[in-house]
Amino acid sequence: MRRFLIDENISPRYRTQLLYHEPSLTVLAVGDEGAPPKSTPDPEILEWCEKNQFNLITNNPESMPQHLSDHLSAGHHMPGIFTINLAVPMGLIIDQLILIAGASDEGEHIDRITYIPF
Repeated sequence: MRRFLIDENISPRYRTQLLYHEPSLTVLAVGDEGAPPKSTPDPEILEWCEKNQFNLITNNPESMPQHLSDHLSAGHHMPGIFTINLAVPMGLIIDQLILIAGASDEGEHIDRITYIPF
């Protein structure tokens, strides 16, 4: 099952709702014990996700593509980044993340950004 790391700029309710609807998921948020501390720069978040095999959930569509490009150019890989639109109802985003967790292949999102909702 996929493991998700939620960016610190996203409400902790997303973590709560993901785990409520799919308790088998592993979901950490930046700042949680075992996760990168708050204020960790995005490039270091990507390194942590790669090392720990977590998919990143973020709402940062502006700079994340460049951070991912730099990460890949340095010879690294990324399990996947999911950029969510916070203007969309949370339930729709939660449903799509759970669908991704349960129905997509492990390698399907490697080294790419998926925008949610699709």
